[in-house]
Amino acid sequence: LAGLFTAAVGMFFGVPAARIKGLYLAIATFAAQFILEDLFLRLEWFTGGASGADAPPVNLFGFVFDTDRSYFLLCLTFLVLSYLFVSNMLRTRDGRAFFALRDHYLSAEVMGINLSKYRILAFGISSFFAGIGGALFAHYLGFVSAEGFTIFLSVQFLAMIVIGGLGSVTGALLGTIFIVLLPEVLELSVPVMELALPENAGTAMHTALSFIKEIAVGLVVVMFLVFEPKGLHHRWTIIRSSFRLYPFSH
Repeated sequence: LAGLFTAAVGMFFGVPAARIKGLYLAIATFAAQFILEDLFLRLEWFTGGASGADAPPVNLFGFVFDTDRSYFLLCLTFLVLSYLFVSNMLRTRDGRAFFALRDHYLSAEVMGINLSKYRILAFGISSFFAGIGGALFAHYLGFVSAEGFTIFLSVQFLAMIVIGGLGSVTGALLGTIFIVLLPEVLELSVPVMELALPENAGTAMHTALSFIKEIAVGLVVVMFLVFEPKGLHHRWTIIRSSFRLYPFSH
């Protein structure tokens, strides 16, 4: 239900956004987020307003997913089903139209592809999976509030896509794994780096290390844009091809 509701909202905002492109399209999506965030804060009868609302554990046919292990299996099931759905959808006529629209919209229009239709459909499909992810996230936290889904969360999702690789389902998974594990790795590495510093290094150096976790995501995104703009999926494709073709170079 969350997926269907968000798909409807996404397609509603996709109608005016389908007429614009490039930077203006990105600005329109950010504007939609601010509008919806303010709207949900005011609809107290629906969302609980600033106070939010409780999200009890998922109850499916009498089985309650109230442990980390059971809820992980539930999320994993949704992940596998979503991955299979999108991977197979990209092999269909609509999927090829999405690729054509992404690569060169003018060529796609010349081939007879309805740009507005597929742009609105892209808004709907992406919003559908965003709704499913938001519902799973809310039930995991046990509490949902509009203030928990801010612009910073959207930037984090954008970083996942940039790092994983645009236009790739596998890249989205790789980028998500990278961004989720990055703070955990830094949590373990920062104390080790502090121990490696001499005692007279000063508080400034120790303070700088403590800020590494705060700037890590932005720094990593910039590095990927400079050194690996096609993302982890492109690099993984190169590594896989090199293993398959070894010892030949072509």
